[in-house]
Amino acid sequence: MKLQKKLIFCLVFILGLYSCTTSRPPSPTTQAVPWIFSAEPSLRGKVERSGQKYGIATQGSGATQAARKMFELGGNAADAATAATFAISVERPQSTGLGGGGFLLYYHPSLKNGPVAFDFREMAPARSHEKMFLDAKGEVVPDKSLVGIHAVGVPGLVSGIVKFHRRFGNLPLAVVIAPAIAMAEEGIMVYPELAEAIEEEAEHLLMFPASKEIFLPGGIGLKVGQLLKQRDLAMTLRAISAKGEAGFYSGSVGHKIAAYSKKLGWPITLDDLRRYLVKERTPVSTRFGDYTLYSMAPPSSGGTHIAQIIGMSHGLLRPEKGPMWEQNIHVVASAMQTAFFDRARYLGDPDFVKVPVATLIGPKYLQDLQGRIKLDKARKGDDFAGWPDAFHFEGPKESDQTTHFSILTKDGEAVVSTQTINGHFGSAIVVPGTGVVLNNEMDDFATKVGASNLFGAIGGENNLPEAKKRPLSSMSPTLVFKNSLPVLALGTPSGTRILTCVAQTVINRLIYGLDLYDSVALLRYHQQWMPDKLFVEERGFPKNQHEALTALGHVIETKDIGCRIQAVELNEKKINAVSDPRGEGSSYAL
Repeated sequence: MKLQKKLIFCLVFILGLYSCTTSRPPSPTTQAVPWIFSAEPSLRGKVERSGQKYGIATQGSGATQAARKMFELGGNAADAATAATFAISVERPQSTGLGGGGFLLYYHPSLKNGPVAFDFREMAPARSHEKMFLDAKGEVVPDKSLVGIHAVGVPGLVSGIVKFHRRFGNLPLAVVIAPAIAMAEEGIMVYPELAEAIEEEAEHLLMFPASKEIFLPGGIGLKVGQLLKQRDLAMTLRAISAKGEAGFYSGSVGHKIAAYSKKLGWPITLDDLRRYLVKERTPVSTRFGDYTLYSMAPPSSGGTHIAQIIGMSHGLLRPEKGPMWEQNIHVVASAMQTAFFDRARYLGDPDFVKVPVATLIGPKYLQDLQGRIKLDKARKGDDFAGWPDAFHFEGPKESDQTTHFSILTKDGEAVVSTQTINGHFGSAIVVPGTGVVLNNEMDDFATKVGASNLFGAIGGENNLPEAKKRPLSSMSPTLVFKNSLPVLALGTPSGTRILTCVAQTVINRLIYGLDLYDSVALLRYHQQWMPDKLFVEERGFPKNQHEALTALGHVIETKDIGCRIQAVELNEKKINAVSDPRGEGSSYAL
């Protein structure tokens, strides 16, 4: 009997740290099936590209072309990723930029210990403290963590990307940054997402003269089809091109950031900038069958909870019923809900708090969590009161304006990176004379225990602000390996929805066997414990599934979930690149 239980347990948890057998993932489905409910299937030809040498998927045509040019010049994936980073900073100023931060996973076959993870997440300035967003009565001051200088963390993107390129790139930095400089000087055509973001944040952008001058000249926001030139940003990029990270943190750019922040009443000092430290971390990894999934470690919650969601779901799913069967939706949504409860309890900056990652994705703990999923009833948020502490098993709105790109080559070199300034245009501050949009990443700290952030995520004590601490993130750049080589590279923007969208895409591809386009395009849903709702994309569940899920007790709300998955896959010597059909991204393969 004991042996039988062990065998059952092992089959259920092949997505945990151990597996009984190895098996191939399902081959991609090649014929239409009735439960496919894809987003704009007619767009496949516009967003999917196939080749044999390399694939690129980014959220901007300029970034994709910059990456492509590096390969044409004889560069490698690290060169292409660096070019894409600086180009997308020009192309999507509402999403990312030199005043932000992010995470990056990189692999080359010469790396014997697997992928390396770069953490260039923004860091709290030295004067930060846990009560910095509270008034005299201990209540959260509205918008203080969202708009203006108190919302700004010390930027890490320039340091992270330059150090990554110095270590792994082949081409000179000046060559790699050149496409971004040209884009900033010559200008880009304003596209719908950018125009909408300018309109949405106009009130805040108008508060700061340089922001107004660039995005709302004459007080009128730029419209679709108009030209956006960023000459000050081009000068900053030239300084980085010539001097590396010192051109940003120590030169005139750094002095301007420090002086302007002091003028606004909350100094990010030159010392804060110069002491910014890029962290190299060990990715979270999970085995399933012949495959190993690698994703970002804390202070990202992504890798941990992607592993949890897949691990809890797998043994309860019925793949033959397809991803739109209501019981399968219920199982995955329940796993998401549980993962977010743990996110609030345990996740934070591992340099400041103990985060029990191995326990949270380990088989014993996952077995307990899976057993708590009720197959006949949706749980309510307060049902989690009194749950056991994960430590007992030992042996936590980033908006849709974050950005992501994925690059994969036939030789096994891979880069995935998610980068952000958090909300639309971050803090709304552009530092005069630099073109740099400063982040509002301090909102990703818990302003107060139990208070929610821009995305409704509940804050825990582990994620309170402290000097030089990094806020919790959901960014989840992810690589999937088979036979020691990467075969799938993916990630997305969209705050707390990042980890659920990435988990769903992996489940769609590797459990349900959909091809890469359908895995990306399929209808998405999201459950994050609090608020206690099952969110679904605005077109909604099919009628029968909606009624069945409601009968199970789910409170369903339609919402723009915002994910824009960028994925590249190596499948039987063919490379497929897909940029999410929901967005305005771009893919290329050769």
